[in-house]
Amino acid sequence: MNQKAEAFQAYLTEKDIHSFSVDELKGDGQKTVVFRSFLTIEGQQLPTIVILDETIFALVRVQIAPKAMSEENQLELLARVNEESSGYKPFKLYLNKEGDLLLDVCLVIEEELKGDTIYTMFSLIIDYLNANYRQLMKVIWQGE
Repeated sequence: MNQKAEAFQAYLTEKDIHSFSVDELKGDGQKTVVFRSFLTIEGQQLPTIVILDETIFALVRVQIAPKAMSEENQLELLARVNEESSGYKPFKLYLNKEGDLLLDVCLVIEEELKGDTIYTMFSLIIDYLNANYRQLMKVIWQGE
């Protein structure tokens, strides 16, 4: 396990947080560790991961909606995602090649990782999603 992952695991243990499973990726050359969990927003369990490796970056990713983009909602959804991403500094929304709507936070960790740095981001993400999830889903569902 890399140093950032060890520090985050120690933080989770210290705070008695047991909502993450841990996967160490073998053979990727960066000692990548993926912490998997869920955020509950509007009664929905949104898959959430924290990716920590030996680079200076730490990534938090939330899958807001799988296969969110359709032919019917594509233009409005792309416009909404672009608008949302331009308005929020700490994170970005995007659609991957499968059409899943994702939210990413990329943190630069130049020195030692403090677990509360990542956990503070969860608070911001949860606040954002609680305020915007319903409107994002309306755009997605209109195409169905």
